[in-house]
Amino acid sequence: MKPHEHAATFGSTNGELRLGGLPLSRLAARVGSTPFFAYDRGLLDQRVDRLRAVLPDRVELSFAMKANPMPAVVQHLARRVDRLDVASGLEMQTALDTSVGADRISFAGPGKTAAEIRQAVAAGILVEVESATEFRRVLAAGDDLGLEPTVAVRVNPDFAVKGSGMRMGGGPQQFGIDAELVPALLREYATAGADVLGFHVFAGSQNLDADILAEAQRRTVDVVSDLAEHLISPLRYLNLGGGFGIPYVERDRPLDLERVGATLLELVEGPIVERMPEARPVLELGRYLVGECGVYVTRVVDRKVSRGTTFLVVDGGMHHQLAASGNFGQAIRRNYPVTVGNRIDGAPGGAVTVVGCLCTPLDVLAKDVELPPADVDDLIVIFQAGAYGLTASPTAFLGHPAPPEILV
Repeated sequence: MKPHEHAATFGSTNGELRLGGLPLSRLAARVGSTPFFAYDRGLLDQRVDRLRAVLPDRVELSFAMKANPMPAVVQHLARRVDRLDVASGLEMQTALDTSVGADRISFAGPGKTAAEIRQAVAAGILVEVESATEFRRVLAAGDDLGLEPTVAVRVNPDFAVKGSGMRMGGGPQQFGIDAELVPALLREYATAGADVLGFHVFAGSQNLDADILAEAQRRTVDVVSDLAEHLISPLRYLNLGGGFGIPYVERDRPLDLERVGATLLELVEGPIVERMPEARPVLELGRYLVGECGVYVTRVVDRKVSRGTTFLVVDGGMHHQLAASGNFGQAIRRNYPVTVGNRIDGAPGGAVTVVGCLCTPLDVLAKDVELPPADVDDLIVIFQAGAYGLTASPTAFLGHPAPPEILV
């Protein structure tokens, strides 16, 4: 997708990008400073509505808060989704402050501390155990608190998902328990005092290929239905993961969501209802829910030409939007969609390179991009900034202040 296509998603007024119904310059004045992140609640609602229209009714939608844990975003989505998934004690507290019941919150991720697990058990949150050690910690917390913890086992499947931005299943992994070890684990702790509801499989992230996702979901259902035979109670929780990608660079094509939905319908009406009739399948999405609904806005503070290259120097940079800069020097750096937010209708004025304010040559937000003519005080907008932006960036690098985040 090209930058103008992303801009069209948000809309414009008199040549200015519009966010939450406001022209960008007015929004910047309202925020009071640049840079900042802005998330559009209307686009969040549209994304949830589109998912609801395509996914089978039986499939529950869970928001993986790690993608964007801003409290206002979480509060908004909590009213639209069925569940929340957290990956730390702080995310857990944010989730518990919403209207979502504790029994609709799951806690996943490796390296859970005993204190975090105790918090989760005390709250009544579903703990997705990633090792035998975590299982024992859950049981110890339950014994100490006089509670029966609810547990799901995160499974590291025996297959990998090709085409994913990050592979999180198959082969040796820090995520989950190897599928072949799960039956013995379930036997060992069958009567130890926890209610094992089911399983979680998350094999890969940022995938744009509907066929690959469909195959992964089919194989996940096969793996889980076999493991369900080792539970002492019927399987009630079936987290199929997510991994739905969004287009970041021009060559990317959006995920064919309808094809994914069709596969899920086949699975729900076939092997899931036949072999696991009490299971409520869960689709856990983070990036796909919020990624395309946010932008990073930064102001040009200098324009300079060095040996034929025009640089737009902005007041933001990789310390806020690491992914757009290339993640500390990835092998092949590709530009995220970018525009001059207050001049989006302008004709291209020649190639420029947008750089941040940090003392490193890695601080590049866009390299050799054709943009409308821009100068000091113009507003540069990086699209696809709603997920893994601020909280996934080295905000303390060189001591610049953290940018505001707003939901409009």
